[in-house]
Amino acid sequence: MKIGMWAWILLGAAPLLAGCKGFWDAPGSGTSFTLSNSGNISVTAGATSGNTSTITVTPASSFTGTVALTCSVTSSPSGAASPATCSLSPASVTISTTTAETSALTATTTSTTTAGAYQITVTGTSGSASQTTSLCAEVSTSSGSCTASSGGSSGVFYVMNQGTRQIVAYSINSGAITQVGSPYTLSAAPYSIAIAPSGSFLYVGTASGIFLFDIGSNGALTLANNSNVISQDIATTMQVDSTGSWLVDASVTLSGVQLDAIPITSSGTVSGTAVPVDFPGSSVYQLAISPDNTHILVAEGSSGTEDVIFAAGNSNPFGTYVNIGVKNSSGGSAVSVGIDPSNRLLYIGEVAATSGASNTGGLRVINYNTLVEASGSPFATGGLAPYAIAPTLYGASKGNYVYVANRTVSGSSTGNIAGFAVTTSGTTPTLTPLSSTVSAGILPLGMTQDSTGNYLLVVNSGGSPDLQAFTFDSTTAGKLDSALTSATGTDPVQASAVAALP
Repeated sequence: MKIGMWAWILLGAAPLLAGCKGFWDAPGSGTSFTLSNSGNISVTAGATSGNTSTITVTPASSFTGTVALTCSVTSSPSGAASPATCSLSPASVTISTTTAETSALTATTTSTTTAGAYQITVTGTSGSASQTTSLCAEVSTSSGSCTASSGGSSGVFYVMNQGTRQIVAYSINSGAITQVGSPYTLSAAPYSIAIAPSGSFLYVGTASGIFLFDIGSNGALTLANNSNVISQDIATTMQVDSTGSWLVDASVTLSGVQLDAIPITSSGTVSGTAVPVDFPGSSVYQLAISPDNTHILVAEGSSGTEDVIFAAGNSNPFGTYVNIGVKNSSGGSAVSVGIDPSNRLLYIGEVAATSGASNTGGLRVINYNTLVEASGSPFATGGLAPYAIAPTLYGASKGNYVYVANRTVSGSSTGNIAGFAVTTSGTTPTLTPLSSTVSAGILPLGMTQDSTGNYLLVVNSGGSPDLQAFTFDSTTAGKLDSALTSATGTDPVQASAVAALP
């Protein structure tokens, strides 16, 4: 018999429970591609350098084709003389693979251009699909009115709602989190969610087993496999490996923790018998598969973290494993895991990992190849229970930052998010805490970056705000700006997991 994590929690097994605005993109009816920009422009009047921003067109849902690009100055200082203008080079890009394409936006001014903030909107069009991204051109000799950080439309992402037993699709639309299609109501309580690397299908682990959903071109979900479960596993946590060959899930059984590798086809269905490996634990929180498919981390609470050797090309993909014990044997608990996208570091979030402060949660950082803990680890996360870890996955910042969501913070009624810069000196990566944290709702349990790299998505199981989308500051590297929150009518209920289309 297998028991999901939420059943354990219910049984009391977990003790810790004036400038430029409107810069978010407005997706069309289907998210074939997204637009983003590299940030605001700040120049003196008449400058011919430093007056550009890079516009990136990122394909989604296997999109190919030509995207025509236009730009316009949509707001200017009142009564502006010689107002700024804009141009794009090239004026169109062709998408033929999964690789994003770019165009250079130039803001042109003269020596007599009135100082102030000029909002520029770029529109990309391909057939009936249309996307926008906006930024500020601040024309001045001093810092001024641009308040928009770099941004663009989001890709589609999915939120798992415990309260309503629903999976809901969202994207960012006109400065708000917008629901995509109708929610899908499940027949049993959901515990976990995972998306295939192809972006073609989604798995939902429930109290009745694992269900398969096909993902349409607009992100809509259709229940597949004749509405039957593909596995009877009661998966607390799961992930598809990057080859799309295995769905790996972890669950609690009456005899311990079981990790299953379920062989799957290119259409997401099961193609053989699951391969198990058992651990002598009593709880499981989260697993993560390394991008190169050689390691699987499994957070097992007070039993520590299992590091399992994995080989996606083998009929039995599991190899040897080692246990990484908790830092503090008295009260320590591994509750989250993450892996650097460049295969440099393993991340473990532990309760009671640090000392000397009221908030003792810590982020452990371990060398990917040697399993040697990094200097300074564990790093204080500013909370008691670091339940979610999210390295940056896309763009120029890929792997350069990692964020930790603290479910419980001493002396506060809300959780928070701490960030760390990841740098490499020689061959040794190091972490440096960012200067500030941001509030993250009551009980943040899930966190990921959307496929455009513009938003850090956070879900909270304890109430408003249930869903937040933070943007990344355009001037202070790694800093998270104020978050969008979901509006009434689209607000999740007890949101406990989030997954974004690749």
